[in-house]
Amino acid sequence: MKIVFFGTPSFSVPILNALIEEGHQIVCVYCQPPSVAGRGQKVRNSPVHVRANELGLLVRHPSRLSDDKIVHDFLNLEADVGVVVAYGLLLPKEILDGPRFGCLNVHASLLPRWRGAAPIQRAIMAGDPITGVCIMRMDQGLDTGAIVDTFEVEIGERETSGELHERLSNIGANLIVHTISKISDIGDIQQSKQGTTYAQKILKNETLIDWRQPAIEIDRVIRAMSPWPGAWFYVNGERLKLLGSYTRNIKADPGEILEGFTVACGVGAVSITSVQKPGKRVVTTKEFLMGNSLPKKLL
Repeated sequence: MKIVFFGTPSFSVPILNALIEEGHQIVCVYCQPPSVAGRGQKVRNSPVHVRANELGLLVRHPSRLSDDKIVHDFLNLEADVGVVVAYGLLLPKEILDGPRFGCLNVHASLLPRWRGAAPIQRAIMAGDPITGVCIMRMDQGLDTGAIVDTFEVEIGERETSGELHERLSNIGANLIVHTISKISDIGDIQQSKQGTTYAQKILKNETLIDWRQPAIEIDRVIRAMSPWPGAWFYVNGERLKLLGSYTRNIKADPGEILEGFTVACGVGAVSITSVQKPGKRVVTTKEFLMGNSLPKKLL
């Protein structure tokens, strides 16, 4: 099968690998343009771009897809199917309709719940007990296309978005390979008009912990923001990321430090399991407390 692959972040890489391992021909990889990051303002390729270069694949990274030449060059690839995984740009109709079997999207939620940019983090923040991966036949809407395959999983009580991200990426890799193997025979199921939610991008003000909130909500925020961008608060004037936690049934004044690194919340308490100081590695709370002290109260 001749495939054009659209993807940018690390979530997409195992899916690209799986398609190649299955023997499909990746005729081109589209990803977001390189970014400038770090103290030295170095140009940095996306994870998909890096992997495609390692594999010797043709890579294109236009900032938009609507230009006539870009559409013309895409159609000249004569692809059988387009596979889109967290690409980051909407595909115009000419590209959606170009491949023989259209374009399929690998989306990390059970659509129509959590359409949009941050489905994994939003599912954890909302306390969803289950999530999954959908293979969707793309149309011009935002994750509105018909479902052609799906796989459901439970979300672990202490699972972080990083852990769930890895799990769903591997599931997506297996699922898209299975879908393409029967692409001539798959049927479309239109998405339900009920239960639609949108996974908006994570905002900076969502990452600051407010200990007056219930412990269950704080725990969800910590796990949803781990490892990126990281939930945080100030300890002794220094910003500290909280990257792992679980809830406790303890009552005390919000912000009060209890035993170890357990913090009282508006309802209940949260025990922190791993943290990260600016510019330092992630450590367990036991390691952190060996060289750092905590105030009696964080509010």
